[in-house]
Amino acid sequence: MAEIMQKFTTCLWFNMQAEEAAKFYVSIFKDSSIGRVTRYVKEGQEIHGKEPGSIMSVEFRIAGQEFMALNGGPMFKFSEAVSFIINCETQEEVDYYWDKLTEGGDESAQVCGWLKDKFGVSWQVVPIAMNEMLVDPDTEKVERVTKSFMQMKKLDLNELQRVYEG
Repeated sequence: MAEIMQKFTTCLWFNMQAEEAAKFYVSIFKDSSIGRVTRYVKEGQEIHGKEPGSIMSVEFRIAGQEFMALNGGPMFKFSEAVSFIINCETQEEVDYYWDKLTEGGDESAQVCGWLKDKFGVSWQVVPIAMNEMLVDPDTEKVERVTKSFMQMKKLDLNELQRVYEG
């Protein structure tokens, strides 16, 4: 019997880097693995234009979430309109994900905890404590934290806690 899939799966459209991207993400996150790989066949080649036998899609799981990487061609690009948020417990965790995901990425896209990796996928690497700070009923604390994080590239939990506490 086929394994039941999660209800929603994120599909990431790449030109021809689906396998490379899936392996990259699986190497970074715990509880991650590569799943099924599909290949293009001759049928439909007049539409897809891919060489028969080349990889069409790679299913992969990162941190328990199902994804699919599709080699769809160059017509669609990633944008910051969609990003993946990584909620981090510690600064060490922020540093780990930031360092791994910025490697070879777009340095000009690094702002306020946002980054763009080497494939053009946008990520937000966020300390969970910051999310709590931003919903504090004390608006002066929220103002200080907001002013501080808006000036950062990689978020610094110690600095955020310092300005939060006044």
